[in-house]
Amino acid sequence: MILEILTPDKKVYSGDVLGVQLPGITGLFEVLDKHAPLVSALGKGQLKILKDKNSTESYKIQSGFVEVLNNKVTVLVEGCE
Repeated sequence: MILEILTPDKKVYSGDVLGVQLPGITGLFEVLDKHAPLVSALGKGQLKILKDKNSTESYKIQSGFVEVLNNKVTVLVEGCE
C-alpha cells in the first residue's frame, strides 16, 4: 500500500509500505494492506511505519487525521519529527 505523511509545510514521507501503526485519540491502531476505507482523528504520539519485514521507521507526530482509501493511506498532521 502507499503511505503519504503530509504537514502544512511539506511532504514528510511517501512510499510503498507493508503497514503503519498510528496514535488514535483513543489508542493505537494499525492499518495493513487492503484495509477497509477509514477516516480517523489522530492524537499526539509515535507513528510507526513497517517498510518491509525487517525494517521500520518512526516519526513523532502532533494531532491530525488519517484517511485510508483504495489501498492508499494519507496522514495529515500539524507537525512531524
